[in-house]
Amino acid sequence: MATTADFRNGLTIYFNDDLYTIVEFQHVKPGKGSAFVRTKLKNVKTGRVIPNTFSAGVKIDVARVERRKFQFLFKEGDMYNFMNLENYEQIAIEGDLINAPDLLKESQEVEIVTHVDTETPLFCELPAFVDLTITYTEPGEKGNTATNTLKPATVETGATVRVPIFINNGELIRIDTRTHEYSERVKN
Repeated sequence: MATTADFRNGLTIYFNDDLYTIVEFQHVKPGKGSAFVRTKLKNVKTGRVIPNTFSAGVKIDVARVERRKFQFLFKEGDMYNFMNLENYEQIAIEGDLINAPDLLKESQEVEIVTHVDTETPLFCELPAFVDLTITYTEPGEKGNTATNTLKPATVETGATVRVPIFINNGELIRIDTRTHEYSERVKN
């Protein structure tokens, strides 16, 4: 058992018979009345973020979760197969547990958050940025960098990303996995 004094971003708790992660919290001590903690909680299964207010000092059940390093091996149907980098065990998880499955390529390292008590994977997170090669895009025009015009481009995993006009086929680009947006061109 923990109290609201133990709150920190990323802490996973049991709330309303479900698992939630604390995205944001703020201790509030008004001039009149008792203190409270204003939070934003993200449901681990659905990803939905809800606001909630806890009275200061309330007891909270903390869920034991671990972040483990895995390597993506292959996709089979709707299941994605990963290998634990510590003990080389393999697991298969569904695509809806992965934050950006369309940007996942073979041998990519990811973190899978696992509920320790039940040993079930809760969700899989790719690194914040991944480097992928462009397989197809319309030809770019040399010197056409004055505007912020974007065009669609297909990367090696099959995902479509909007890139600046000057990007061409075969170039390596960095993509933000949280927003699916082009970040920068990567020098080889």
